[in-house]
Order: sequence, then structure tokens, then C-alpha cells
Amino acid sequence: MPESHEKIDHEFYTTDRWNNWLGQVKESGFEFKEEESSEKEGAVFVNMADDVILSCLKVIAKYESNALPAEDAMAILDDIREIALTEVEPMSEDIDLMIESLQTSLMGSFAACECYIGKGFDKKAKLDELISAAVEAEEAEDIDSAIGYVAQVGALVLDGKTLPESSMEELPYGLVAEWLDGIDSIEAAMMGADSYKEDDGKYDAV
Repeated sequence: MPESHEKIDHEFYTTDRWNNWLGQVKESGFEFKEEESSEKEGAVFVNMADDVILSCLKVIAKYESNALPAEDAMAILDDIREIALTEVEPMSEDIDLMIESLQTSLMGSFAACECYIGKGFDKKAKLDELISAAVEAEEAEDIDSAIGYVAQVGALVLDGKTLPESSMEELPYGLVAEWLDGIDSIEAAMMGADSYKEDDGKYDAV
């Protein structure tokens, strides 16, 4: 049996925070439309995903500064994953599709963060080759290998590499494309304000 992490009390991300976002999503009354209003209403999903990813980046920043041991960082990421990937009660057909897509992309983000902290990647690996391998694995219905390659891509992005535009533009629609959307969101968050590195995410072992 896998070792169970002791529960860590932390403020990096909470169920209340996730539920608050779900409340905003419900209030948005989002529907797929051709008009610009749909894009404006859809911003809540982007902000919701970014909030989760920034919380993960705060955990990684604490780990990198040695303020958080790897085991504790993994336990907190597991906790955030559990909150963000929990099944959401149906709201409307369009909103449910957006939530499902958001959660799928976050799977890629979480896999990347865990791969980075677990040092499960080769710093010399080429991103375009890993992306191609992920697509081929998905086509062969080897989903475990596909998410493994995506996790390595994300870990390399967390390590400072840049996603290759050509590979990202040529992606066939599928799980790998959605997971890589989560990696793209990590890259965008890292290129934005880095104030998350100074965040004092309090945590205590219970």
C-alpha cells in the first residue's frame, strides 16, 4: 500500500475557495454564444483555473526555497488536486462542459507539479519530442504513458523551458491537448507577476 501522508493544515488552497468559484460560475449563467458576452462570461473559468495554478506555484516556490520539504509539498498538492478535481454537481449543459474541460486541463498542471517536485524528468529532454510521444501514446490508447510525457513537459516548463509554439499549434484535439492547455497556463502564470513567490502560505503538520 502507498504511504499515507499526514494531513497538513495549510492556506495554499481551500474547499471554500473552490466553492466560491463554483458560485461565481453558477451566477455567470454561462452559455456558448457567438457574441462577445460569451467570452466575458467565460473569463470566470480562466480565472478559476489560474487561481488553482497560482496556488500550486506557491507550493513549488516554498519547496524551492527549502521552506517546505518535498514530502509536505506533495501532500499539499494532493490536497489541492482533491479539491479541484472533485466531481461537481450539474449546473447547465454548457457550464458542465466548461468545468469538465477545466478539470481535465488541471490534471496536466497537477501532473507537471508532482513530476517537478519528484524530479521525475530529464532536464536534457526535448519538449517537442515529449509532446509527440504523448500524442502517439494517446493514439495508442496508452493514457498512463501519455499523461507521463505531459507531466515531463510541464516539469521542464517549471524548470524554465518554453513550450514550442509549432508543436502546440499542431496538436490534434484530445486529452493530450487539454492537459497541455494546463501546462500552457502554468507557463503564462510564471511569465506574469511573480509575487506568488513571496506568499506566506502558512502550513502546519497536524
